[in-house]
Amino acid sequence: MSEKSLDEVHGSIDTTQAKTWKRRLFLYIGPAFMVAVGYMDPGNWATDIAGGSKYGYSLLWVLLLSNLIALLLQSFAARLGVVRGKDLAQASRETYPRKVNIALFSLAEIAIVACDLAEVLGMAIGLNLLFGIPMLWGVFLAVFDTVLILFLQSKGMRYLEAFIFALVAIIGISFFIEIWFAQPQWSEVATGFVPHLKDTGALYIAIGIIGATVMPHNLYLHSSLVQTRKNRKDESGIRQALRFNFIDSAVALNAAFFVNAGILILAASVFYKNGYHEIVEIQDAFNMLEPLLGEKLAPILFAVALIAAGQSSTVTGTLAGQIVMEGYLNLRLAAWARRLITRLLAVVPAMIVIYIWGDGEVGDMLVFSQVVLSLQLGFAVIPLIHFVSKEKQMGKFAIPTWQKFAGWLSALFIVLLNLKLVIDFLIEWKSQSHIAALIFVSILLIGALFLLVHISIYPLLKTKEKEQKLVPHGEAATLPELNIKQYKRIGICVDFSTSDIKAIEHGIAQGSGDTLFYLLHITESTGAKIAGEASSDLEVQHDGFQIKEYALQLQKQNVKAVGKIGFGSPKNAIPALVKELEIDLLVMGSHGHTTFFDFIYGETISSVRHQVKCPVLIV
Repeated sequence: MSEKSLDEVHGSIDTTQAKTWKRRLFLYIGPAFMVAVGYMDPGNWATDIAGGSKYGYSLLWVLLLSNLIALLLQSFAARLGVVRGKDLAQASRETYPRKVNIALFSLAEIAIVACDLAEVLGMAIGLNLLFGIPMLWGVFLAVFDTVLILFLQSKGMRYLEAFIFALVAIIGISFFIEIWFAQPQWSEVATGFVPHLKDTGALYIAIGIIGATVMPHNLYLHSSLVQTRKNRKDESGIRQALRFNFIDSAVALNAAFFVNAGILILAASVFYKNGYHEIVEIQDAFNMLEPLLGEKLAPILFAVALIAAGQSSTVTGTLAGQIVMEGYLNLRLAAWARRLITRLLAVVPAMIVIYIWGDGEVGDMLVFSQVVLSLQLGFAVIPLIHFVSKEKQMGKFAIPTWQKFAGWLSALFIVLLNLKLVIDFLIEWKSQSHIAALIFVSILLIGALFLLVHISIYPLLKTKEKEQKLVPHGEAATLPELNIKQYKRIGICVDFSTSDIKAIEHGIAQGSGDTLFYLLHITESTGAKIAGEASSDLEVQHDGFQIKEYALQLQKQNVKAVGKIGFGSPKNAIPALVKELEIDLLVMGSHGHTTFFDFIYGETISSVRHQVKCPVLIV
């Protein structure tokens, strides 16, 4: 099993052949935009609208601070990926004990589900506002964007990045026009960059803004995506990669900042200024835009941008989930399965809340999801700072002292803000006599603090780098005198296409003069599935003729060959034939399927491989 992060696209974009710096920069631009879409997802909209409508421009400084912290931490993540060639999850697995890694994996998964919850709700809200689709159905439909992501991934990273860039452009243009309609007083906007918090409610929203901006799973994502670029591994090549990746991050994250600031400024200038201080629901914001601005286009642009934000940020959770699972557990799932699991974990709670409490709770769910993201931040940030600070692994590319100071200060700021938020809730619950919630959260808080202390101190106490064996690899075995098996019965799966030639050639190469070759084909017609061997429909008759034709052609070349037809689903019919014919080697062709068919036929091979006891050669 490959240890490369996102192995299917690792090093797929070659920057070494670019002859000009403009061309090289163009090739490096992309990963940070993939990350930045998570900074403009519907969860950000909810916190920005809530903050702008209730506190005016006063929380703009939180957005700016969050953006600066994000730029610093994302540059750390990119540095880790470029210099060490590992993503954050892989580096954690190599450094921390297994139990700690399981805890960190669980927290990262919670963050990904919280992010996906915001995307699901955002898409549903956008569809509801623009087309009138009920929220419950909108949440259900959000599951099927899995197919779109799979299609774009199969085309390559540049197609996926171009799609994301187009959606980001739609969001940016939409809010530029919205701000033009709102005509805010820019002198008043400037006052929002003076740091202050009016009350505990402002702290809650501020933490939500930080969680929505500095998203923990984006650190995992960025450290992996930079590895899709193939660059020179010498000192000048690494420095060039770091420089171009920083430019990519600066441009993308500043674009995200202007979008988020635009949402907050819009909410402040339209709602707060007109006395609407409790606009938490995105639907309310949509409905109020036209009467307050006097522009019919305003709510339409708002909904279009919301759908673009939800659709673009859906990529973040998918890839981050794959990176986290593979990095921490060395466990790989098919892309569609990983996507579906993540999406269902977000869809189920969203559907339950909407079904029981109605659409009115959606805004609170969005803000809460972003607070959950913020609570996970320390568990990703602290290990990251440790990893990029170590000169033993990073060499001369370890971060300088001032960046270490800024990184630890950011981590401390995030942890203390979250700690204050939890303590405020505990005090409130105590005054309201919510004893059960108080005890439960107190236990979780103690456990979280213990884990934070452990991941902070453990790398400093290590005197020798842990030589952890990566599952499932072990020590090289001492080989005895090998008993080379001669295959007597080889099964070769065919589908009557030109791809069969390679499968048959490779299959025959594994045998000898005494080997009997079985040419296997599964008929999947309705009649074959129902009646099996008793079926005599046109497809069964045609397949029978074709398989005999293959056998005759091989017999003329002095190859012992027999054709055999199976019936029904290939996943079950092929293993049944292998058992019936006592085949001791099975040869299967991938047949060059791509895109949608790739995971269908790929899953067939995987299913067969796990059901048969003989070796399987995949051509």
